Amino acid sequence: MTLVEREALSRMSIRDAVGRALLALGEADPDVVVITADVARSTRTAWFGQRFPRRFVNIGISEQDMVDFAAGLALAGKKPYAAAFAMFLMRAWEQIRNTVDRMNLDVKLIGTHSGFSDHGDGASHQSLEDIALMRVLHNMTVVVPADPPQAYKAVLAVHDHVRGPAYIRVGRDYSPPVTDPDAEYVLGRLETLREGSDAAVITAGPVAANALAAAELLERRLGVAVAVYNLHTVKPLDAWGLARVAQRHGVVFVVEEHFPRGGIFGAVVETLAQLHPVPVYPVAATGYGHSARSVMDLYRAQGLDAEGIARRIAEKLSEHRA
Repeated sequence: MTLVEREALSRMSIRDAVGRALLALGEADPDVVVITADVARSTRTAWFGQRFPRRFVNIGISEQDMVDFAAGLALAGKKPYAAAFAMFLMRAWEQIRNTVDRMNLDVKLIGTHSGFSDHGDGASHQSLEDIALMRVLHNMTVVVPADPPQAYKAVLAVHDHVRGPAYIRVGRDYSPPVTDPDAEYVLGRLETLREGSDAAVITAGPVAANALAAAELLERRLGVAVAVYNLHTVKPLDAWGLARVAQRHGVVFVVEEHFPRGGIFGAVVETLAQLHPVPVYPVAATGYGHSARSVMDLYRAQGLDAEGIARRIAEKLSEHRA
C-alpha cells in the first residue's frame, strides 16, 4: 500500500475501510464471495458487488437465510463474507451457532453499525450485546478494530490466518485514527496505544479514541499517567499480555461500547481472575441508547466521552488512594 493510499484510508470511516478491504480480497482471491441482507450500500459491500457481480449476493432482509447461504458456500469450498448491521445479524445467532460455529465452517461475519454508531435510528438499531453473543461460541474468532487502517488490516489478516468462523465488529462513521497505519497487525496481540504508570485502560473499537483523550485529560488536570491498550482481538485474547498489564499497573479499567456483562469487561475479568487478579472497573454502556443527532451525544449520555471516562477513572483512583 502506498503512502497516498494509507493517508486516504486514515480519512475514511471504519465501514469504508472494510469495503476497501473486501475489494482487495476480491482481487486477490477468486473464491471470496460477499453476501448481504439488503444493506449493501450501508455496509459498503455494494462496492464489491459493482466490481464482482458474479460473486455478490443480496439475500434480502433475512439474516438467517444469509448465514445458512454462507455456510453452504463454505461447504462448497468458497470463502464467504456475510455482512449486515450488527444488531440484526444477531437475529441469526441460532444459525451462526448450529450451522457455522458447531461445524467450524470458514464463514466470516461482518457486523457494521455496532455499538451506538447508528445514532439516528435509535435503540432498536444499536448493538450492545453482540460481543458477548459471539465470543461465547466455541470456534468463533472475534475482532474489534479501533480505526479504519486497523479495520482494513484486520479483514486481510482474518482472511489469511483464520480457517474457521470469525466475527469482525465495526461501527458506522465515527472512527478517529489512533493506530499506526504502518504497524504490523497481529491477531491476538494486545497493542499499546499510550504508556502510563498509574492505571491501565483496556479498550477496543472507535471508543479507543475517547479513552486516549481521557488519558490526556487526566494527565493534564491531575498529573495521572494512564496507559491505554487496544484489545482488538477479543477472542482469542492475549491472556499473558493482559496479565503483564495487570501486574504492571495494579488497577485496570475497561472502556467499551457494549454492555459490560459478557463483553470485553467480562473477557478481561475472566482472564485476570485466573492469571493475576486485580481490581477491574467497567466504563461501558449503562443502558439502551436512543435516537440522537450524533454518536457523541450518546457517548456523553452514557459516560463514554472523554470527560465521562476521565471522571470515572479519577473517582475510582481516588478511592484506591484514600
